[in-house]
Amino acid sequence: MLGLGEAPQATADLIKDVTEATFMADVIETSREVPVIVDFWATWCGPCKTLGPMLEAAVTAAAGKVRMAKVDVDKNQRIAAQLRIQSIPTVYAFWQGQPVDGFQGAVPASELKAFVDRVSALVGDGGLAEAIQAAEDMLTEGAANDAAETFAAILEEDPENAVAYGGLVRAHLALSNLDQAESLIAAAPAAIAKSKDLDAVRAQLELAKQAANAGPEAELRAAVQADPGNHQARFDLAAALLAAGNQKEAVDELLELFRRDREWNDGAAKTQLFTIFEALKPQDPIVLAGRRRLSSMIFA
Repeated sequence: MLGLGEAPQATADLIKDVTEATFMADVIETSREVPVIVDFWATWCGPCKTLGPMLEAAVTAAAGKVRMAKVDVDKNQRIAAQLRIQSIPTVYAFWQGQPVDGFQGAVPASELKAFVDRVSALVGDGGLAEAIQAAEDMLTEGAANDAAETFAAILEEDPENAVAYGGLVRAHLALSNLDQAESLIAAAPAAIAKSKDLDAVRAQLELAKQAANAGPEAELRAAVQADPGNHQARFDLAAALLAAGNQKEAVDELLELFRRDREWNDGAAKTQLFTIFEALKPQDPIVLAGRRRLSSMIFA
């Protein structure tokens, strides 16, 4: 039987206010044992005031299968920047030290419950987790057809698995099946349509379309060297570099373009940088370094 003080203590253990000083312990390390849902919010954010209590109730109802960390983005700007939080509310789920699911904006209670249930199931879905990892390994090794088949089989068991759904889209992108990838994104279940995995593959699809029309890298590089003020050539060179898989140099060229003229073509360099950052993993060194350099120029 619970003592008078035990229920409040249990709730305190499940839901915590987290700072930059405690993020590593309360989110990254804790997520190696139990999934942690992180709510990025601010006191001035109206939708946050609605979503936060709903999320807390759903986490409490999960009875210890997940934990929740609340991050005030105004007080913890470094964390928000590192995780590319561009609007709030934003919610991420961490498992095994990595962000594995998430969404932006207010969502209906039904989608919120589906999200918490999906995250809660991470602990007990050892078979699916292993299958997802196997499919990811296939994709990394270039066996995109095998990866697509494996991701599709996982989705037959769990149609709302955001990681597997994103993986299936990425497999089709790797096979240059852009139309199929676009159709899959459009047909994504509502419960995962706003997940970070779907946001990422949307960005990847946009970059893949651009890559298909990219100009010759050598000619564009020569054009930029001949006239460093040729912004269109530099922008097109970045697209060609992306098509060749050279994300780091592409980011460098776009940052240089932003430094030279941040307003060129309605801020195209900044928009393209955000698309690249969205397409890559949040903790990718290219993303972290690129965001730092972009922020230093914006706020200089």
